[in-house]
Amino acid sequence: MEFAVSRDGTTLVTLHGGSDTTACDDATTELAGSFERLAADGTITDWDVSGAEVYEHPTAPFDPYTITVAFSVTVTVEAVDADEAAERGARSIDDALERADIDAISFTSPPAASAA
Repeated sequence: MEFAVSRDGTTLVTLHGGSDTTACDDATTELAGSFERLAADGTITDWDVSGAEVYEHPTAPFDPYTITVAFSVTVTVEAVDADEAAERGARSIDDALERADIDAISFTSPPAASAA
């Protein structure tokens, strides 16, 4: 049986920006680009970037911002039941994010499986 497995989380993006707003916009755009590439190659089936906040301001000129970006991501897996699907989906999501070099991830929800 095919299941859609979703998971919510946050990641830290470090980059240089001209202001809080610019840095948040740039971090959102950067993460969205990574998710678009994962969706294009079929690794994930759906994604959403839902917001960004400054996690750490620059401490000196030319230092980068660290931005917290919230996201959700969905994969499709084959499994016997929802519990097995949640496990497979969580591994698949972890692998996809690792391949995309998205790190400093904190998941804010357990994997949720629903029949596709």
